[in-house]
Amino acid sequence: MAKSENKTEGASLEIIFVGRSNVGKSSLIRELTGRKVKVGKRPGVTLIPAHIRLSDLLITDMPGFGFMSGVKERKQDIVKDKIVRYIEDNAGRIMMAVMVVDGPVFVEVVERWESRKEIPIDIEMFDFLKELGIDVVLAVNKTDRVREEELDSMLDGITDKLGMLPPWRQWINMVAPMSAKKGQIKSLKLIIRQRLHDKRRDDLFKYFRS
Repeated sequence: MAKSENKTEGASLEIIFVGRSNVGKSSLIRELTGRKVKVGKRPGVTLIPAHIRLSDLLITDMPGFGFMSGVKERKQDIVKDKIVRYIEDNAGRIMMAVMVVDGPVFVEVVERWESRKEIPIDIEMFDFLKELGIDVVLAVNKTDRVREEELDSMLDGITDKLGMLPPWRQWINMVAPMSAKKGQIKSLKLIIRQRLHDKRRDDLFKYFRS
């Protein structure tokens, strides 16, 4: 715990990665930075954020939220509360939130929640980040599982569910289709570089794999 706190000390910028359990956040961070973040042996085990320190920039892998197999509902609520509290407490230094979603199943999962008259946790998190004034980038993972001719339609459906009018290509500066497992993350790299450049922090480019 103390080790984690030391990594945050003196950090002036932060990029957080949020998303459901098993959407590929840790794999994505590894592809971006070449560094591994500590992860639990099974979803729902990790309750605290995992940090990578790059100069004065923190890369933070938030605990996965949503349904976790074998994890009691009460613990799932605790995870969600801890995520919300962490983001609220550190909103001042969070320059960007990368929300990672499982592209092929996103719309189906959202519609399942909607059919129960419930707000899907992904949408709740997206809206929460926007309300705090945090710049949100949507990393749509696992696109390698979708046929090329169906990709635009899938991305249109995802952005529509998040209140961003299709076509998705008008949101190209905040929607990054990708496959972390296959190392196909160029669109997200470009967005991150642009955000760092806008903050006049080109010096941080070297910490991200080209």
